[in-house]
Amino acid sequence: MGGLAFITLILLVSIIGPFIRPDSTVNANNQALELSRQKPGFEVSELRIASQAESPGFVQTWIDGGRTDNYTGICVDSIVVQGTQLIAYRFGKSAVFADTIPMETLMQSPDGNFLFKRGFVLGTDKYGRDLLSRLMAGSSISLAVGSIAVLISLLVGLTLGLIAGYYRGKVDALIMWFTNVVWAVPTLILVMAITFAFGTGFWKVFLAVGLTMWVEVARIARGQVLSIREKEYVEAARALGYSEFRIIFKHILPNILSPIIVISAANFASAILIEAGLSFLGLGAQIPTPSWGNMIREHYAYITTDLAYLAIVPGFMIMLLVLAFMMVGNGLRDALDVRE
Repeated sequence: MGGLAFITLILLVSIIGPFIRPDSTVNANNQALELSRQKPGFEVSELRIASQAESPGFVQTWIDGGRTDNYTGICVDSIVVQGTQLIAYRFGKSAVFADTIPMETLMQSPDGNFLFKRGFVLGTDKYGRDLLSRLMAGSSISLAVGSIAVLISLLVGLTLGLIAGYYRGKVDALIMWFTNVVWAVPTLILVMAITFAFGTGFWKVFLAVGLTMWVEVARIARGQVLSIREKEYVEAARALGYSEFRIIFKHILPNILSPIIVISAANFASAILIEAGLSFLGLGAQIPTPSWGNMIREHYAYITTDLAYLAIVPGFMIMLLVLAFMMVGNGLRDALDVRE
């Protein structure tokens, strides 16, 4: 139940993330290089110059995974008001980097001031982006890859497993030969080969991971069908003249779903790990897409410094999500085991 609660929390964050993230821009990619590598709890004052950009609606924001800010932010150390203009001394810069800004272009904070407070709970990465927002945006990548990869594996694996187990004979031998060939190739090597063949990118990860995870589903489905196809209710369905399609998908499939559900939970965890590994190697989701694997890749050089948390935190999130799915899989196995 703890694992299920954590998965539910991550799911909610991934769905409503653009509306609750500190950085609500697309991919949480609001860069401010002057804020690079700031520690957790850091705060800064910001001037906001109104822009002509129109904020998208609720639906478009959800589809895009974020929205464009209707202002340009300038991080400042201090400001000086001179008549109708304001002199802003940029954060971390000397006085020669002061900007003179017409006050009518500035947005006012709720307290009537021109300065807005920006806080960074987990600090910033090396590009000055909010680390917490990047983690929240990255959760949707992991869950999306896991979900679609599992759906692809179920579609391919169940189809081949049902056909092999029901028809047996030469059909079974051919399908199992192909399954064993795919099984013999290491998963990561096969994924890398598919990625090189079809190219890198976010959508290519779905295809690559999904097409390497169907083997376990096919083998389990075949084994279950071999034992069930001789049951009395299947023989009765044949005697009544039902079509093979109806027998397979209406009478056999519902009775083999328990082990399939369990293996799907384990495959979900595997898909998250594979996606993170591919992104770390530069073959998965591409920058600036906020994949947790990408975040580790960008900051692993800091692992021996006091900034090690930039790589450790996304790695810890991967570990927790994988552990949660494995715990849910173990719980489902115990709950669906009718022998206990």
